[in-house]
Amino acid sequence: MDGIDPNNPVVRLCAEGMQAEAEGRNEDARALFEQAWAARTDDYEACIAAHYVARHQGSDKETLAWNQEALRRADAAGGDRVRGFYPSLLLNLGHSHEMLGDTAEARACYERAAALLPELPAGPYGDMVRNAVKRARGRVE
Repeated sequence: MDGIDPNNPVVRLCAEGMQAEAEGRNEDARALFEQAWAARTDDYEACIAAHYVARHQGSDKETLAWNQEALRRADAAGGDRVRGFYPSLLLNLGHSHEMLGDTAEARACYERAAALLPELPAGPYGDMVRNAVKRARGRVE
């Protein structure tokens, strides 16, 4: 995504974790995301790390807690650096609520995500999030 420094240690660890996921090395991915969380130095980095740590939790409740943490840290970081994160963060938070059977809260998160879609960049990442939000909204109508 635009504005993310690939040389940032937390970003680099998360990128390595995503590569490990793509290769089916989920335990390695989880360890890399946890290293990113341990390496965070501010709310911006914590937002990024928590977003990925959430992906490898043992229960839907734990995933919800990490998705809430990612959103809380984005709010604390504020500004342009996190503006484009919100649709994805809200999509994941909504999915957590959906998995826990809280359709009303999931719907609210998906609607908030939809309202922020203009913040996404053009291109594959933005298209992926836009399509995911559309599908999610359709599931909870």
